[in-house]
Amino acid sequence: MIDVVNARIKAFGTSPKADFVSPSEQLITLTIGQLQELVTQAIEKAIQPLQERIESMEDTIAALDTKVSVLESTQETQADNQLIQLRLIGQLREANKKDAQPLQKDRGDILRALLVANGGKMLAKDARQKMRMDKATFSRLLDTLKDHIDIKPFHTDRRRLILIIK
Repeated sequence: MIDVVNARIKAFGTSPKADFVSPSEQLITLTIGQLQELVTQAIEKAIQPLQERIESMEDTIAALDTKVSVLESTQETQADNQLIQLRLIGQLREANKKDAQPLQKDRGDILRALLVANGGKMLAKDARQKMRMDKATFSRLLDTLKDHIDIKPFHTDRRRLILIIK
């Protein structure tokens, strides 16, 4: 067993000499300029990745600024479009409000007189039959008279409509 240990020690290498000094114990002499140059190089090596990262972030910020300005202009355009759409819808609604034709005005007067004669209320079906009008024409007449006549469901049978003078 002792032979094995000796063989391992011999295989490991030569033993250190008595006058050997380890690199950590050696003395190095540098001038101030050399020391400054070494420190500057070390700082540059440490700062370079940070500078690259800062440049990358600045590029990202510039790209985001561009996106924000594009989105703001798009939002302004959409707001303008919505305003135009609202105006067009208002114009369509105004155009859709048809003024009563002369015949409808006469029929409207007749319907109002009929309602007054019946106490201000009357079933729509009965009024239509008394005026001898078809359903579509009577419906159009009621559309033109919405400012003067209320149309509500009958309280006992919701399928029937009742006309009330305002």
